[in-house]
Amino acid sequence: MSEQSSSAAASSARGVVFVDGIRTPFGKAGPKGMYADTRADDLVVKSIRELLRRNPELPPERVDEVGIAATTQTGDQGLTIGRTSALLAGLPQSVPGFAVDRMCAGAMTAVTTTASGIGFGQYDVVIAGGVEHMGRHPMGEGVDPNPRFLADRLVDPSALVMGNTAENLHDRYPSITKDRTDAYAVASQEKYDAAKRAGLIGETLVPVATKSAAGWGLATEDEPPRPGTTLENLAALKTPFRPAGRVTAGNAAGLNDGATAAILAGEDTAAELGLKVGMRMVGFAFAGVDPAVMGVGPVPATEKLLARTGLSIGDIGLFEINEAFAVQVLAFTKHFGIADDDARVNQWGGAIACGHPLASSGVRLMTQLSRQFATRPDVRYGLTTMCIGLGMGGSVIWENPNFDGSK
Repeated sequence: MSEQSSSAAASSARGVVFVDGIRTPFGKAGPKGMYADTRADDLVVKSIRELLRRNPELPPERVDEVGIAATTQTGDQGLTIGRTSALLAGLPQSVPGFAVDRMCAGAMTAVTTTASGIGFGQYDVVIAGGVEHMGRHPMGEGVDPNPRFLADRLVDPSALVMGNTAENLHDRYPSITKDRTDAYAVASQEKYDAAKRAGLIGETLVPVATKSAAGWGLATEDEPPRPGTTLENLAALKTPFRPAGRVTAGNAAGLNDGATAAILAGEDTAAELGLKVGMRMVGFAFAGVDPAVMGVGPVPATEKLLARTGLSIGDIGLFEINEAFAVQVLAFTKHFGIADDDARVNQWGGAIACGHPLASSGVRLMTQLSRQFATRPDVRYGLTTMCIGLGMGGSVIWENPNFDGSK
C-alpha cells in the first residue's frame, strides 16, 4: 500500500459506539424448558423488534447490516439467520444480513466484525447479536469432526468435551480448588439475585410469548437461576466429567436457550440521528490456545488487547467475564492478580446464574456493561471477555462516555 493510500485508509477510521442492547430471558434447554416449542429465529426477531421500539430515533432503513450468530447453524437457526431474522422483524428488504459462527463468541464476533465495517466507513448503523436454542439444537448436532484431529494428535481427545477442558484447567491451576469454584458460583447466584431484585436485570429483557402443550405463556425472567444456592448444596453435586472431579452443574453454566441483539453505530451517525451512546469501542482481540484448556483463552486475548491499546489491567474498572465455568473465570483473575471476590468483576452475577446460550452471550455481557457504565462515572474503561470452544478467547475494551475524571 502506498503512503498516500495508507493515509487515506487511516483517515477513514472513525469512532464506533454501542447504542443499546437487549436480550430475551434465558431458558433451560430441553423438553421442560420454557422455549421448548418456541422457534430460535422468533427469539431473534423479538429481540430486534424490541431494540427498534426502544430506539425510535433510528429509521429502520438506516440499518446497513444485520449480523446474527449461531453455533449450530441448522433448522430454525440456520438459513443465513441474519437475513431471515431481518425480514421477519419487518426491516426493509434493502437491509442485508449474514450469519456467523465462533461458538461461544458468536455474538461478540458479530459485534467486532460489523464494528470494523463501521470504523472503516462502510457501515453507519448495524444490528448484531446471536441466538442459541440448545434444546432444539444441542452443541455438536450434525457435526463430523475430521478424524485427523485425533489420529494425528492435533488435539487431546478431551478438547472435544467442554467439561473435560474445564477439568484440565483445574489440573493446570491446582490452587483453584473445587471449594473456590463453588464459592465463586454461590457468589454469582447471590449477585444475580440482588441485581434482579433491584430491577437491573429486567431492564435488559424483552418478554417473549411462548407456546407449549399447556397453552400460551409469557417468558419475563430467566429460568436457570437458583437463588438460595449454598456451598452445602454444591458440595453434594456429581462431577460428571471425571470421577472425584471438580466441575459440576453448580459451578458451570447450564444448557440454555435465548437470543440477544444490539445496535452499533458510527459516533458521528449516532450524533446525527440523536441516538444515545452507551459506550465507545476501544479495541478487540481474539487469540488461540491449546483446545484442551479452552478456558484459558481470555488471558492471551486480553494481553494482546492491552498491548494494542496501551492500557493496563489496572485501567479496567469493570469486568464482564462469561462464566462458562467458574474455574475459567478464576484462571483469568489469578493471572491478572485480581481477587476472587473483586467488586469490579461481574457485578450482576453471570452465566452460572442466568445461563449461557452459546452464541448469544457476548452481547449480554456488553449490554450489562453499558448499563453499569451509566451509573459509574468514576469508571473509564470496561472489559467484556469470554473463552471459546476449540481453544480461543475473545476480549473487547469499551470506554464509558459518562466518565468524569473528577469522581
